[in-house]
Amino acid sequence: MLATIPSEDHVGGQQPETSAAEATTPRVLLILAAILERLVARNDPLVEHSGRNSLIHHVSLRPLEAGELGMSLKVFNGVRAPNISIAKYLERLYKYTNCSPSCFVVGYVYIDRLVHKHPELLVISLNVHRLLLTSVMIASKMLDDVYALSLDPSSSIEFVLQFS
Repeated sequence: MLATIPSEDHVGGQQPETSAAEATTPRVLLILAAILERLVARNDPLVEHSGRNSLIHHVSLRPLEAGELGMSLKVFNGVRAPNISIAKYLERLYKYTNCSPSCFVVGYVYIDRLVHKHPELLVISLNVHRLLLTSVMIASKMLDDVYALSLDPSSSIEFVLQFS
């Protein structure tokens, strides 16, 4: 049901050629990739053209004391944006991690919750791949692993993402 479903709206009834990876990639991953691509396309100009760099470059992911700027995703920022698209990255994660498609959906929900709870945090091209990897890993621990609890979950980044 989640596999790529051929569309019937192509000219002459001919289907476009798909690679073997695209044929085995669940459709939900392609939808998530499209959503995240739009989010990153919307947020990247905000970082470049507004004065929000101070929020992006703050070091910690912990809640800060009164008077501090807030949380930041700098721990996830790369030096430059990866050359791989979000769709291809999700395909590779799916292929090599053996995570169920539901882990990717729940991982996206974690990112969405974090961004809705802390609107000053921006998902941008510098951090989207690492955020995806982390959120899918956490979702996998919650959904696919037999043992998902750590000794002190309140001190981990997993706790912050799951319950934000």
